[in-house]
Amino acid sequence: MDLDAISASPWVLPVLFAFVVGDAFLVVLPSETLVVALGALAASTGSPSLWAVVPVAAAGAVVGDLCCYLIGRRVGLDRWSWQRRGRVHRALERARITVHRRTAVLVFTARYVPFARIAVNLAAGAGGVPLRRYLPLSLAAGVAWACYNVGIGALIGAAFGDQPLVATLVSIPVAIVLGLCVDRLIAALDAFAARRAGATEAPTPSAAPGPPDRVTPPKDRR
Repeated sequence: MDLDAISASPWVLPVLFAFVVGDAFLVVLPSETLVVALGALAASTGSPSLWAVVPVAAAGAVVGDLCCYLIGRRVGLDRWSWQRRGRVHRALERARITVHRRTAVLVFTARYVPFARIAVNLAAGAGGVPLRRYLPLSLAAGVAWACYNVGIGALIGAAFGDQPLVATLVSIPVAIVLGLCVDRLIAALDAFAARRAGATEAPTPSAAPGPPDRVTPPKDRR
């Protein structure tokens, strides 16, 4: 495999952008893995430039999420059958309930979890979250996501600087494992937040009934 030719190809960055945009709808596309691998390749060979990979990945993330948001605004959350079954349906229901109350938290955390990413963006559009509120959050989340994944890849690439093929191959399982760990961590934090919210909103038990009021009999006027 000629990694030098691949890394120097003018198609690398357009393919990266397309993968990240497509991953907003198709969770089978390994956009995180590709970003990490390109980060490792960039750090070990110098091409493509890390300063190019980060903005391209971030732009793809924002464009993909924005398209998903606009679809949610136009068609809602139950137009298609895939929205009404399985994990996507459960994620959509959770996002629909909380998207206004926790918009920033959901947009940032969902960027790292494929199914949640689709659900949150669709729910934000369908729920009428204003674009002027949603777009800055999506932009910040996309930049943070790109920096995180490229940074992981760059660390691996620096560790195997003279072996770009090894660096690229090592980066793939590392990206998958980290993705699973982040998925589990966010799910645990979400469950914890839901339990706290449930405890906070639980009705306060009514006070125990006291003894009946004592009734004073009327005085005898005889």
